[in-house]
Amino acid sequence: MESDYGKFEAVCRILEENSFDKSKLIAILQSVQEEYRYLPEDILDFIASSLKISPARVYGVATFFAHFTLKPKGKHIIKVCDGIACHVKKSDRLIDAVKNRLGLKELEYSTKDMLFTIETVSCLGACGLAPVFLMDEEVHGQMTSDRVVKLIDKVMSQEEVK
Repeated sequence: MESDYGKFEAVCRILEENSFDKSKLIAILQSVQEEYRYLPEDILDFIASSLKISPARVYGVATFFAHFTLKPKGKHIIKVCDGIACHVKKSDRLIDAVKNRLGLKELEYSTKDMLFTIETVSCLGACGLAPVFLMDEEVHGQMTSDRVVKLIDKVMSQEEVK
């Protein structure tokens, strides 16, 4: 298990890079989330203390912006668009295919090994390619359930090789 020092080493570096400037809170949170893949509660408290601001302010920023998450996410983030164009083109089938392939139950969004996390989003701005699927920031348009499963299988096989 990682020591407390090891856990806070990265956030200390990020705070130093930002000169412990509370006006850079959003940039600090972005860097922390990039490092940890989410914003852990104890790290948010540490940031508040280090910047000499209230924890409520830090949590307020962290929960206001949809980009930030307080829950751990997997290594590979899958986003399925469920906006109007995608929904009409049956994006719900893509969601079901992903969850089935990953063995996720109804309220689960990340695999137990933290390899994958699935999210539904309101719009990815690629309506002409509906239904749209994003894996690790790479857009895949006109998706079918079979193509989604093949992409997941490809990533899984690449992970097994590592």
